[in-house]
Amino acid sequence: MELNRIIDYTLLKAEATRKEVLEVIEEAKKQRFYAICISPSWVFLAAKELKRDPTVVCTVIGFPFGTNTSEAKAFETKNAIENGADEIDMVMNIGALKSGMEEKVQADIQAVVDVAKDQALVKVIIEMNLLTKEELLKACELARAAGADFIKASTGLLKVNTTVAEVKLLKEIVTPEMGVKVSGGIYDEDEALAMLEAGASRLEISASVSMMTKNNKMKKLGGGRWQRQKKNG
Repeated sequence: MELNRIIDYTLLKAEATRKEVLEVIEEAKKQRFYAICISPSWVFLAAKELKRDPTVVCTVIGFPFGTNTSEAKAFETKNAIENGADEIDMVMNIGALKSGMEEKVQADIQAVVDVAKDQALVKVIIEMNLLTKEELLKACELARAAGADFIKASTGLLKVNTTVAEVKLLKEIVTPEMGVKVSGGIYDEDEALAMLEAGASRLEISASVSMMTKNNKMKKLGGGRWQRQKKNG
């Protein structure tokens, strides 16, 4: 598998315009990226533009703080899937986790997983730089128990880059059937490959195009387990 096929090309800034979203879509098609990750309000547009393209549409739920109610997250998920989302990146309720409210945290994730079941892959964003080692272990355990497909290291908004060591730690914690997605701090092919070798199965990169076009050597990679066939229609 080529490097571009494990990249989620991302545009999640608040001021993103329709023009910028369309540019991201065209760049993703040209570079053959696996997915684009955009805000929920742009999902319908993206799904329409990518209807005959293999690029997957991913969006965020409860972003960026994860403090929405479970009912709100479930509705957001349903609405996103109806609008054409293939993958859901939901933010865990970090405050509830730190409060020891484990049942609430798992139920929150479960609410999204239940709506997305058989329709969209679910990734749980845990903002690991805010967690202790014990909390990190518990976050991964609860996400797995709720049926999530991926653990995602961060929202990418804390301005703290995920390290190779942290990716290795995540991979050691999660079960083999779960994927690990990394967001932030990846600016060239060497950094991307280091993350993959550490155990990442998907990379969220907003600088994807420049990274891919600066270096023409495309390395073949193993993987594909955590990729789902795009919905027809």
